[in-house]
Amino acid sequence: MQSGEKEHRGWSYLITGLLLLATWHLFAVLLNSIALPTPVAVFYAFISGIKNELLTHLFISAIRVGYGIALALSLAVPLGLVSYKNRTDKFVAPLIYLLYPFPHIVLLPLIILLFGIGDLSKIILITIIVFFQILVTTRDAARNLSTNYIYSLLSLGASEKDVYKHVLFPACLPKILTAMRISIGTAIAVLFFVESFATTKGLGYLIMDAWSRMAYPDLYAAIVTMALLGFCLYVVLEKVEHKVCAWVYV
Repeated sequence: MQSGEKEHRGWSYLITGLLLLATWHLFAVLLNSIALPTPVAVFYAFISGIKNELLTHLFISAIRVGYGIALALSLAVPLGLVSYKNRTDKFVAPLIYLLYPFPHIVLLPLIILLFGIGDLSKIILITIIVFFQILVTTRDAARNLSTNYIYSLLSLGASEKDVYKHVLFPACLPKILTAMRISIGTAIAVLFFVESFATTKGLGYLIMDAWSRMAYPDLYAAIVTMALLGFCLYVVLEKVEHKVCAWVYV
């Protein structure tokens, strides 16, 4: 990405953020409700939270999301890539059709019973839900790749490992990263759910705790922090995509 484009993107983020804050402030003034504080009040609550334990909760939430996405990625990508073979897809396709439509979020009580109320159960649920999103995209990308590329490489004496390394993985990588960007929003949503249940740490816990106390500025400060976590993850992934998939943006 060129410097001029980066500067334009930065200004776009700034202008959009200011418009959102202005809209928020306008609604807060018009409604005049304690349930919708102004951005200034939330900002002071945010600064106060930083002085207390907000950053600790943010770090815990970031670790849970990071581990969940990384684990899902390490499992879904290899399984999706090998699905380009029909004999492998005979097992992967039924797995997707039977388990992907299932609402995995309802598994939380069972996962807590099996793995306890610590970080592991939360990471596992995030992994399960994100896993299928990445798997479906990776499998479709591998299945839709023209076999001419694979046969051309095999005709030159390439091994099976070379096919994955030089054809399948590079061809599917943009789709995989796109799936990961979509999964970030899903992972943040699941994070709120798992942290609002049987835990005392994380941004989800802060949101529910502030809601129960009717501390609305604290509530919005925690919500904004969770939104910033998702935004930062999205921006980092976009930078990684521009780095490892440079040919897409030529």
